[in-house]
Amino acid sequence: MAEQEQNNRKEKSELHPRNKHRSRYNFKQLTASSKELKRFVFKNEHNDDSIDFADQSAVKALNRALLKQYYNISQWDIPKDFLCPPIPGRADYIHYVADLLGSSNKGKNPKGSNVNVLDIGVGANCIYPIIGHQEYGWSFVGSEIDPLSVESAKRIIEANKPLQGKIEIRQQGSKMGIFRGIVGRTERFDAIVCNPPFHSSLKEAEQGTRQKWRNLGGNEKEVKHVLNFGGNKAELWCPGGERAFVEQMIIQSEQIKNQVLWFTSLVSKSANLKSIYSTLIKANAFEVRTVQMSQGQKISRFVAWTYKDDAAQAEWAKGWKSESAKPEVKSA
Repeated sequence: MAEQEQNNRKEKSELHPRNKHRSRYNFKQLTASSKELKRFVFKNEHNDDSIDFADQSAVKALNRALLKQYYNISQWDIPKDFLCPPIPGRADYIHYVADLLGSSNKGKNPKGSNVNVLDIGVGANCIYPIIGHQEYGWSFVGSEIDPLSVESAKRIIEANKPLQGKIEIRQQGSKMGIFRGIVGRTERFDAIVCNPPFHSSLKEAEQGTRQKWRNLGGNEKEVKHVLNFGGNKAELWCPGGERAFVEQMIIQSEQIKNQVLWFTSLVSKSANLKSIYSTLIKANAFEVRTVQMSQGQKISRFVAWTYKDDAAQAEWAKGWKSESAKPEVKSA
């Protein structure tokens, strides 16, 4: 009983109930499946196993171990200084999107390759398609503007048999386009996910990186060597930052509103919500939802919108049971 109570205290109850990472990292188990991680593990001040989360190599080794242990991904790597995502939080987004789709399907979360998801800005790490496919069997398209990220994501897919033929990576050739050149005229997506660039300028991104580094315990002398820790330029910033990107995504979503069931995007700054809601009203979205998520002290959320009423959503969901049952795409 005492052991059970201790395990309950260690559980990250704020994460989604289906999230495999609700418990603290089991480093004994992780190092058993990934020898590389072992050299980074040490006892912290509480005598618990941990790693230095300010060490890029340690975080990357942890991600490799988690992906191998929980998602059957044996080969995973990203180029130096590219975004190394915290997997528990990324998994939460996917699980809540599954619930969102389930809300259009009488509460039953859809599984299988008939469910098609588009990841806007898939990144070098390809993490959302990996988790989405391995957890639910969904098919993915990942769009990306950065050529190095495209190459990296493709290498990850090619190196892991479970992902081959299930995830397609497409190069976005337009700096202003989000869906144009990515979504075909008759193509359909059940959900769109997006982790938009957070900052509005390179200077702001660098300031954010400095603060993040200090929070992780790095000293000022080391800052110059880690200004890209946690993402390169394309991943970290765009003109106008997160708010401008999401609003442009909403505006452009009207052009493909008949081809998508649910559009979603992470929104890190709650101060951006008011303007985003205003843009959604102008776009005449039928339904808008804001889904709150949390991991430790970090609170996050994603905004979801659809142009389909309840009857249209229910009709759309029939396609998850049979490919032939999918309603025909109508031109906008």
